Amino acid sequence: MASEEASLRALESLMTEFFHDCTTNERKREIEELLNNFAQQIGAWRFCLYFLSSTRNDYVMMYSLTVFENLINKMWLGVPSQDKMEIRSCLPKLLLAHHKTLPYFIRNKLCKVIVDIGRQDWPMFYHDFFTNILQLIQSPVTTPLGLIMLKTTSEELACPREDLSVARKEELRKLLLDQVQTVLGLLTGILETVWDKHSVTAATPPPSPTSGESGDLLSNLLQSPSSAKLLNQPIPILDAESEYICSLALECLAHLFSWIPLSASITPSLLTTIFHFARFGCDIRARKMASVNGSSQNCVLGQERGRLGVLAMSCINELMSKNCVPMEFEEYLLRMFQQTFYLLQKITKDNNAHTVKSRLEELDESYIEKFTDFLRLFVSVHLRRIESYSQFPVVEFLTLLFKYTFHQPTHEGYFSCLDIWTLFLDYLTSKIKSRLGDKEAVLNRYEDALVLLLTEVLNRIQFRYNQAQLEELDDETLDDDQQTEWQRYLRQSLEVVAKVMELLPTHAFSTLFPVLQDNLEVYLGLQQFIVTSGSGPRLNITAENDCRRLHCSLRDLSSLLQAVGRLAEYFTGDVFAARFSDALTVVERLVKVTLYGSQIKLYNIETAVPSVLKPDLIDVHAQSLAALQAYSHWLAQYCSEAHRQNTQQFVSLISTTMDAITPLITTKVQDKLLLSACHLLVSLATTVRPVFLISIPAVQKVFNRITDASAQRLVDKAQVLVCRALSNILLLPWPNLPENEQQWPVRSMNHASLISALSRDYRNLKPNAVTPQRKMPLDDTKVIIHQTLSVLEDIVENISGESTKSRQICYQSLQESVQVSLALFPAFIHQSDVTDEMLSFFLTLFRGLRVQMGVPFTEQIIQTFLNMFTREQLAESILHEGSTGCRVVEKFLKILQVVVQEPGQVFKPFLPSIIALCMEQVYPIIAERPSPDVKAELFELLFRTLHHNWRYFFKSTILASVQRGMAEEQMENQPQFSAIMQAFGQSFLQPDIHLFKQNLFYLETLNTKQKLYHKKIFRSAMLFQFVNVLLQVLVCRSHDLLQEDIGIAIYNMASVDFDGFFTAFLPEFLTSCDGVDANQKNVLGRNFKMDRDLPSFTQNVHRLVNDLRYYRLCNDSLPPGTVKL
Repeated sequence: MASEEASLRALESLMTEFFHDCTTNERKREIEELLNNFAQQIGAWRFCLYFLSSTRNDYVMMYSLTVFENLINKMWLGVPSQDKMEIRSCLPKLLLAHHKTLPYFIRNKLCKVIVDIGRQDWPMFYHDFFTNILQLIQSPVTTPLGLIMLKTTSEELACPREDLSVARKEELRKLLLDQVQTVLGLLTGILETVWDKHSVTAATPPPSPTSGESGDLLSNLLQSPSSAKLLNQPIPILDAESEYICSLALECLAHLFSWIPLSASITPSLLTTIFHFARFGCDIRARKMASVNGSSQNCVLGQERGRLGVLAMSCINELMSKNCVPMEFEEYLLRMFQQTFYLLQKITKDNNAHTVKSRLEELDESYIEKFTDFLRLFVSVHLRRIESYSQFPVVEFLTLLFKYTFHQPTHEGYFSCLDIWTLFLDYLTSKIKSRLGDKEAVLNRYEDALVLLLTEVLNRIQFRYNQAQLEELDDETLDDDQQTEWQRYLRQSLEVVAKVMELLPTHAFSTLFPVLQDNLEVYLGLQQFIVTSGSGPRLNITAENDCRRLHCSLRDLSSLLQAVGRLAEYFTGDVFAARFSDALTVVERLVKVTLYGSQIKLYNIETAVPSVLKPDLIDVHAQSLAALQAYSHWLAQYCSEAHRQNTQQFVSLISTTMDAITPLITTKVQDKLLLSACHLLVSLATTVRPVFLISIPAVQKVFNRITDASAQRLVDKAQVLVCRALSNILLLPWPNLPENEQQWPVRSMNHASLISALSRDYRNLKPNAVTPQRKMPLDDTKVIIHQTLSVLEDIVENISGESTKSRQICYQSLQESVQVSLALFPAFIHQSDVTDEMLSFFLTLFRGLRVQMGVPFTEQIIQTFLNMFTREQLAESILHEGSTGCRVVEKFLKILQVVVQEPGQVFKPFLPSIIALCMEQVYPIIAERPSPDVKAELFELLFRTLHHNWRYFFKSTILASVQRGMAEEQMENQPQFSAIMQAFGQSFLQPDIHLFKQNLFYLETLNTKQKLYHKKIFRSAMLFQFVNVLLQVLVCRSHDLLQEDIGIAIYNMASVDFDGFFTAFLPEFLTSCDGVDANQKNVLGRNFKMDRDLPSFTQNVHRLVNDLRYYRLCNDSLPPGTVKL
């Protein structure tokens, strides 16, 4: 090697060149290779030690530290002990000498390298590692450095990565836990000293109305007036150095709290001190002073002070997030809550000089976030524990939370607070359900708070009260849940309204309905402003201010209609009679509003501001239909009551609703409105099902429109919905009527003519001998197939769960179309988009109407498919037609899944050809492909074949199981069974984690239901092969997310033959492991205890995997030729 000085100069110029803008990627690769080769040399660390002490170049220092890091973490085992001693002595000296001048990122990296040595060698070879850190912390000059070392130690040693053996990980954790009390004592001392030192010098403020902040509420929240007094001391002004030390100490505490258990080591004085610092976050005066004094230095200080508050809140939240609280710690928790609510009161205190909202706006955003996190943890984890304490005033807490929620400066903050209220309402609801006797008492306690919450949330969604904020919300961009910011805002608000409604139905209704009424009056009053001009009806409201007010009122009406719809579920079921009149009032209003909108055609009216008011009018109309649809279950219940009393009121509600719907079912109406009308029609036909629906003229009108070949077709989605509704009117049994009054013959005839009209063009596609097929352009044919099959498939899907009679009629009507589909199928086998739709249709038929189709025809369909899907056709679909081709094969396999699940003997003759298709045709094509396409469906088919046809493989007889001598079952079709199992085994060697999880679940299910692992063939030939594969997967860490599932599966397999596992498999597995020596294999074997219970066994498995990886890592890092003793 060249001299150290020359090497340093060369390295500096290489580093400068590497990071220079003009250096090419090629040259960068060369330099990288050179540096890597240098680092691999034995003794390179001596040069790096020289570089570190002699250079000021950041890149060179960083590189040198990386060399050390690599040496310690990957090659330490092979470093001579003399060298190790030298490194352990030199690096800390270097840190001590230069820590004040080094850039912070170099200093932190150096700290981490020293901690890495401690991770390997403390306490055996590096006994003063931790004592050194404690000494650094105790010496005022090096306190910051000691705290950085402590935090790094907590990060690296408490939850170390996998490059340590399990025994070493446990040892480190124990060593650290022994030090916790000392460390926490030191940190408490540092924080208290800084606080006390600066408190003495803080000027005592003159008495003023605002300094006596311990009102009645405070004395409630804090039992001891002394602690209130303590928390009322003015906040000291810290110098930069103290500020820095405190922030480091709080960071250490936050990390320590993340892993140490709650115990007496966390003393009351430590908690109180943390709360002192939490006050920095809500101290606006300090920020004020910083900005008044003007200098940028002071502004930075103000921010730093805010940061101390954020760090302190992080510590508190770490403690709060622990669900398991020892008895002796509960009192500490109560104290913590009291102190935090003191802070909450401080934040939300409203005095004249300062409104709450502007105070919250001035606080650090991160501080508000942490505070909200605290409140969420309090409500979700600890409320049930704390509520029982008589000295904890929950209602006063809710008052503070209310102020905090409704003065949030950001939308996100408000959303987070609404989440907290949702948690609280859920808690209250479950508490009432579990203690129904106390229901009144609980509700009385919280009633005022809930009514207040409801009113305020309702105000927040109305432009009338909250226009400025609501206009900021984006109503165009969709988020991951496919909703806009405005929709999310409304949905979360309405969830809170609904939960209050569940608890206080009458209050909620009497709060909401008058507000809805007010906005409805405006909407219903628009009729008087409609004038007819040359171009058609026009809304004669033109003044800008009036248009704006109308816009706000319509937006509010739309939101309130959604609110009323959301509450529909609280009027049905047991409370139907009790709340009947309220619900009837709502439904009558909604029917009136929808009819009004359809009659005066507000959706087509010209307005002064068409870009704003037209969408508003359409939205209100659509929402009124949607709200009415939400009451369909209530109408269904009314229908069954009305059936007994035959009330005219119900008939007129339904007829009027149909009068509102029918004018909208046309291509001239905007899609949003059209679809709302269609959905309401479907609900009337499916959920309400009144007997007289079909005889209403408006319904007849819809029938005529849909079956009229010359009428213009609606958009696809609407066409499907209307056809579903008309089909359901004819097919679904009427409630509360005996079978002989269902008028099936007439309804059956009508349904046949409906389907006949809908499938007219489709049936004409079928070629026959008399009139050869008319040549029609392929695209037109595809359109007819798509339009017809989408409608027919939907009709079948919606009838699949209904009575036998309904399904019979449905199949009779469809029979011809189904036969046409089967005849057309071969002609389109190479058009994967058409095949896809046809197979979707057949899949739905198989799921819903296979009994009605009858055995001979079903067999014909299956045989046709099996003949069409030759190996060549499958290969073409999977390999050359992209995702559509794969979808076709997946649908075909799904159809076969339905076939193999069918009980009885009918389809059993198909089993051999289905298994042959899977194993000889599909599996070879997809086995080696990395793509997951088709695999999931294929393995599900194989699983269902085994699960539902177990006796095809294992002929179990009752006699055999009674006679102990014949305990082993007869095996049939063994080659097929073995091939399927082998395919499952192969799938565990592939990277697709979803397939792995699915197939593991299938094997486990077969074992639970059919004792798969106990079968002789599995035990003797496959059991330990599977265990071996699963263990190798754990060692490779390729499917880490499934560690737990894999561990349980290994246990279930091993438990079939524990003796074989411990005496034969485990030694064999270890013998075959490469990368570990004989001694290490013995240790691994010894450490695997012979436990036979699930938790201990899986723990042993994970220990074996961890230590095996660790030994391999160690052995890889040894220099070549090392002699291992």
